[in-house]
Order: sequence, then structure tokens, then C-alpha cells
Amino acid sequence: MKLWQKEYSINKKIENFTVGNDREIDLHIAKYDIEASLAHAKMLRSIHIITHEEFNKLQEGLSDLTKQIEEGSFQIEANFEDVHSKIEFELTQKYGEVGKKIHTARSRNDQVLVALQLYYKSELKTILQKTQTLFDTLLNLANTHKEKLLPGYTHLQVAMPSSFGLWFSGYAETLIDDVLLLQTTLKIVDQNPLGSAAGYGSSFPIDRELTTRELNFSTLKYNVIAAQLSRGKNERILASALGNLSNTLARFSMDICLYMSQNFGFITFPDELTTGSSIMPHKKNPDVFELIRGKCNQIQALQTEMLLITNNLPSGYHRDFQLLKENSIKAIESIKDILDIFNYTIQQIIVKEINLNDEKYRFLFTVDNINNLVVEGTPFREAYQKIGKQVEDGSYEPDTSKKHSHIGSIHNLGLEEIRKKFPIFS
Repeated sequence: MKLWQKEYSINKKIENFTVGNDREIDLHIAKYDIEASLAHAKMLRSIHIITHEEFNKLQEGLSDLTKQIEEGSFQIEANFEDVHSKIEFELTQKYGEVGKKIHTARSRNDQVLVALQLYYKSELKTILQKTQTLFDTLLNLANTHKEKLLPGYTHLQVAMPSSFGLWFSGYAETLIDDVLLLQTTLKIVDQNPLGSAAGYGSSFPIDRELTTRELNFSTLKYNVIAAQLSRGKNERILASALGNLSNTLARFSMDICLYMSQNFGFITFPDELTTGSSIMPHKKNPDVFELIRGKCNQIQALQTEMLLITNNLPSGYHRDFQLLKENSIKAIESIKDILDIFNYTIQQIIVKEINLNDEKYRFLFTVDNINNLVVEGTPFREAYQKIGKQVEDGSYEPDTSKKHSHIGSIHNLGLEEIRKKFPIFS
């Protein structure tokens, strides 16, 4: 069944190509399509397009379908084009002509839009919650390990002293920026597009404010063309926000893979969280973080895909938009899994004692030693040259006693300030 079905049958090859994976993908948005259909039915009743009795039947039928989804028995069989045609068919089968009225005053275009935006809203809130959980874990780890020094690197060369507290809280604070982008995305998709129909509105006297309230959107996408133009733009913005979060997690994962290697040896994990080699019995591989890194890079690529699909499309609906749905949903489901496994695994990190007297860290404190001379009255350039000469002639002896006192540094992490900075969301 197709919502646009006419008196002829479409060529099977064409049908298979145009439907694609919609039936499988639409299972993710089925409950939101039902939610929007119920709100739409309430609106149709309020403007007397359907009667109270007809509404009650539609409400009953939609409730039954919701239960099927919750129980996991809801299916979109091969004879249906998508979830929208499946739901309308079920209502028509059960209630006859009443079921056919559910599509009055809307198009599949705004039907898809509203279902996707409800899905995005719900999933973004879940992602925000999971990100906050990881943020809290990292700040707790920073506090636990705040006294443990760690070599800092620039260009992968030993540079200056850092600490595990600084490392953990650095990534925690970076998550705040990612959360702000996710919250902005949430605000953008929290605009009701229902009632825009095929992109030019309806001649029915629909009440779009009513459906906005029923669906708990914060506002309405008033202009119907603007509502249609949001298809594609929402996905680009979503991809950007997910990509930024993924960038943070991918870089953190790369640090972990480096720090676990024997050449660094700063951290490890319990054996049961790592994998081995089929021929090298000593191997303890960070596969979880390598996969997180790879999956996060896949998500970062999504924004480019969205740009290329939607760039320079004229106003109005185009079938190209169908291609946005699958990978948007895949990215959302992937980032939720990533956040869960990252938080689960990082809580079990084992921080090793690092011998900073090792010869390879000999010059880790040169900047501190220059600063000591400056505090004693030596001009900075002269102090730099003096310590530089000692490094060159082999006479340099590190002084590791200097404390970093400014906020956000090794000995003054500002963890509470970072915690307070985390955005509040409901």
C-alpha cells in the first residue's frame, strides 16, 4: 500500500529502488508518527472535519498500534511503502472509512517532518543525559587523580608537566561546548512543522497552534515554506552537533590508545576490557577505544554527506531528502552506544605511577626553571638562553618544585567551576 496509490502499479524495480530501506528505518520513528497522528486527529475533530465518534475510533486504533510498538510486535511488511502507509492501512482495516480520514489536511511530507523532529527531540535529550553522565565521570576521575603528574606533549615531543587531573577535566570541559551545540540543535528541531502539508499549507481551516501544544513543541514553524525548508537543514545541523561530540570522543580515544602503548605506559585497563592477539600472547589491545575512534570518525563524516545531498536544492520537496533519514538515525543510535561504552570503560581505567626522573622526561621542567629565574629578577629572554645553554651543554638539572597556581592549571584545576559551567537542561 502507498499513500499516493493510483489505478496503476509501479514497476517493481522502480519501487524497490525508491523505497530503499525505509521500512526498516521507519521502525525508529513509528511511535512518533502515531503520536503526531493522534494530535492531528484531535485537531481535525476540533475543526469538525471528523466527529467525536470517529476520533474515538482513531484514538483507540492508534493506542493499539502504540502497544504493539512497545511490545515489539509492530512490523512494516513488504507490501507497505513505509510506516505512514502501514498505520493508515491498519486504521482503515479496523474502522473502514474512518481510517481513510486520518490523512486529511496533511501530506506525507509534513508527516515525515514532524515524526523525525519528535524523534530528534527525544534522542537529543537522551544524548545530552548520557553526555552529562560521562562529564560527571571525568570530573570525578580528575579529582581522584589530581595529584598524579603526567608528561605533556606538543608535536608528540615531551613539553611541559601536565597531570591526570588536568587531562580528565580538560576533556570534561570540552564536552560542555559539545552540549551547547546539542542544546542549540534541540531548540532548532523543537518547532512544529505539522500543517505545512506538501510545503504550501492547506485550504482546510487547520489549527496549527493546537497540534503544537499537543506535541509539546516549544513553538511553531509558522511559514509553511520555512517548515519544508527545514528538511535537510535540520539534518545538517544535527550532523554538525553529533560530529563535534564525536570529535571530542575520538581525540580522547586516541590519547587512551597512545597512553596504553608500551612506549608511553601511563594507563591500562582490566584484562577483561581488552582483547588479545591470535599469535602474540603478550598483546593487550585497546579495541574498544579504537572502535570508538573509528565510529566517531564515521559520524563526523555525516555532515559532509548531508551537505552534498542537500546543497543547492531548490525550495520544495525532493526525493533526495529520503536519503538523509537512514544515516541520521544510524548516527544517533551509534553515538548513544559510544557514550555508554565510553563511560562504562573509562570508569575502570588504571592510572599508573610515572617515573618523571626517567631520562626521557629530563627536560619536562625547563619552562618552570626559566620562570624561576624570571621570578628571581632575570629578564625572560636571558633566562631562556641560560636554560637553553644548559640543555645544550648537558649541565641542566631539573627543579621540579615549582607550583602552577593559576586556575585551570595543574595545581588549581577549578573542578567546581567547571562543574557549575555545565549547561542545565530538562
